[in-house]
Amino acid sequence: MAKPTQKVVLDINSPDFLGTFLSLRGPELEQVASGLGQLRGLEWQTVYTLKGLNWEAVSHLLAPNGSKMYSLRLSKKIRALVYREADFMRFISLHPDHDSAYE
Repeated sequence: MAKPTQKVVLDINSPDFLGTFLSLRGPELEQVASGLGQLRGLEWQTVYTLKGLNWEAVSHLLAPNGSKMYSLRLSKKIRALVYREADFMRFISLHPDHDSAYE
């Protein structure tokens, strides 16, 4: 596995994530797209510490590779479940109902 460069590379190819993302309309779609745009190319250390993202471990969920899952804020209302694999932030799901990200 390649050594991480510390820059975030987005992977939004999860069927669950894409299904919800493609169903968004209007302001919600714009906010999530803007949030994704802001994440692209950030340093990983910034992701961990940027207060607006609210990067939080979801201790009862494991990623497909067995690592920790995290919740992060893409808009005031919408959260995503992700995990880190090397430089990649792999998106698993998108949650317009903020609280459902923790279920």
